[in-house]
Amino acid sequence: MGKIKKIPKILTAMSGGVDSGVAAALLKRQGFNVAGVFLRLFDSSQLKDAKKSAQRIAKFLGIPFFVLDLRKEFKKKIIGYFLKELKRGRTPNPCVVCNKEIKFKLLLKQAKKRRFDFIATGHYAEIRNTRLFCAKDKQKDQSYFLWQLNQKQLKHILFPLGNYTKKQVRDLAEEFGISKFVRPESQDVCFIQGAQNEFLKQRLCQKKGIVADIKGKVLGEHQGLCFYTIGQRAGIGIGGGRPYYVLDKDLKRNILIVTRHKKDLDKKELICEKVNWISGSPYKLPIKVKAKIRYRHKAALAIITKNLKPKTYHLKFNKPQRAITPGQSVVFYSGQQLLGGGVID
Repeated sequence: MGKIKKIPKILTAMSGGVDSGVAAALLKRQGFNVAGVFLRLFDSSQLKDAKKSAQRIAKFLGIPFFVLDLRKEFKKKIIGYFLKELKRGRTPNPCVVCNKEIKFKLLLKQAKKRRFDFIATGHYAEIRNTRLFCAKDKQKDQSYFLWQLNQKQLKHILFPLGNYTKKQVRDLAEEFGISKFVRPESQDVCFIQGAQNEFLKQRLCQKKGIVADIKGKVLGEHQGLCFYTIGQRAGIGIGGGRPYYVLDKDLKRNILIVTRHKKDLDKKELICEKVNWISGSPYKLPIKVKAKIRYRHKAALAIITKNLKPKTYHLKFNKPQRAITPGQSVVFYSGQQLLGGGVID
């Protein structure tokens, strides 16, 4: 008799939403040994509802399901990072750090402990031979948030939705019979319930200060530098006709610097730190790439070179980019392939 081929065991992160539900259903239909896991990251009524939705989907699909309590780790690594960056006057990107520290580090570790061969999520991205590519649906592509993954992790990760559009996923949810169980799409920052400023007021010391233009003219008072981000227009609290935009933050003097001219926000260069190359080693520099300075930003041509400061890189764009923001991720592409990324310094 020939050797019986082992069916791979796949642990699918299920949020109760349509994407992760369809991802689990697709893997089961393909004949894999699938189980679902819900990550308990914080406490809220919304999260309780999400867990119920995930549980119902798993039960309907006939797959094992369990809850992994990562509240302690999430508070320290994600919420702690989020607040620390805001105190530094930067604009954090918690989804990127959550993917690195929670979903593809701690979850993968737990999956290996339970003898799973792979973990799967409902991310819109594609993996080919441990290389990461954009998803078929360019409007939903989430590769931007995955630049901190590495070769070792990618060998054990599956993204079943990489070759599907959002419409196709919704249609599949109907076909599989799980659409009646799914919860609504989650908000941008999952652990903030209600207005972000209210969340921050409860956790950060607000030090009011002056709002001034680039010439130093005082225009008003800000509520605390942590409440503002580069390029912001709404909520600055200055009247008088034409809008103002946040241009910079003077942390030492606690001044919010604003401008009425959008072009003042345009810059052609940036320095990035904490750079990760998905292939495991840097490409021969200088290298031409297409770079995104935020999730919904259109990728723009740039050249990457080493910076004088160790472990940092210099990016120079062909054309000026609007509102380059410290703390946000800058992500590098070659065609549809994600090469890596870094944090804007």
